[in-house]
Amino acid sequence: MNLCDFAPEYIRSIQPYQPGKPISELAREIGLDESYIIKLASNENPLGTSPLALDAMINTLHDIALYPDGSGYELKAALSKRYGVDPAQIILGNGSNDVLDLAARVFLKPGAAAVYSQHAFAVYPLVVQMIGANGIAIPARDYGHDLPAMLDAITPETRIVFIASPNNPTGTLSGEDELFRFMERVSRDVLVVMDEAYYEYLPEANKPDSIKWLKQFSNLLITRTFSKVYGLAGVRVGFGLTHPDVANLMNRVRQPFNVSSIGLAGALAALQDAEFVQKSYALNRAGMLQLTDGFRKMGVEYIPSYGNFISFRVKGDAANTPKVYQSLLRQGVIVRPLGIYEMPNHLRVTVGLESQNKRFLDSLEQALSELN
Repeated sequence: MNLCDFAPEYIRSIQPYQPGKPISELAREIGLDESYIIKLASNENPLGTSPLALDAMINTLHDIALYPDGSGYELKAALSKRYGVDPAQIILGNGSNDVLDLAARVFLKPGAAAVYSQHAFAVYPLVVQMIGANGIAIPARDYGHDLPAMLDAITPETRIVFIASPNNPTGTLSGEDELFRFMERVSRDVLVVMDEAYYEYLPEANKPDSIKWLKQFSNLLITRTFSKVYGLAGVRVGFGLTHPDVANLMNRVRQPFNVSSIGLAGALAALQDAEFVQKSYALNRAGMLQLTDGFRKMGVEYIPSYGNFISFRVKGDAANTPKVYQSLLRQGVIVRPLGIYEMPNHLRVTVGLESQNKRFLDSLEQALSELN
């Protein structure tokens, strides 16, 4: 037998996560100059990186021969002060994806189950399958989470429920009252992972006060990231906030030095850069209006979004979606197809700079005209 045949079937059947197409890859494929291509596929911050974070990371380079602080003491202290939690409640990750993976490693095993929504972040079923546990996808309601149905789907075997708010790729948001009622009703022996990767893009009126819930619910894990609004996607820093006992278990399976010294320095500085966060938020709000106005003028159906991205529907049957996607690529515009999310008629576009949004809308108009 082949060595690989001895790997568990649930590992061999995994379909690897497919990230957004890199600019360099498209340039090689169709011979475009990289400077001409705009990437609006991976929900990155179009303003780049927090200037404070960039300076801090550069100043760290002379120490990269040394291992980073494996405990992340300074970053944990800053997060503790910012969010009013004890450092013992914090888990640092190589991006928030790493924190999701740690939760799965601790609380899932073959025969256990996890519940998540249809059209939710692709990493949820991936980390569940990686453990050999059973993933239960609950049909979405208007592209968002049907929390009552997710609650009803919990069985004695269920150990984790994943909730994304806002959700990627649909941009939908679960209301604060609905989320709180869910937490009140769910069994305390089920970990609720509340993925808030796009939290900073929410208007103040829509931000749930979820961190305060940690005092009431020992089975809540909140995950956030420095990849989005802070512009640190390339150095991979995320964190989780939870009960100290949960954090203790997750830190036992966390890889040593899972966050680099450059990432730690960048995240610590970015946390203090309120001006950059506000500028990024304002740009996103203006860009979202620019895109939705453009969609309406073209008669393109879209899903109202609370993130820094928006998903739109391509008219006609599912065969039209790859045609539009390929046309956009030929025009040097990278967006994200959503077939893996059971949304074969949709594409997702990240909110970019004003000029990038205009370029996308012009290119989309051209792509749609090619269908006629």
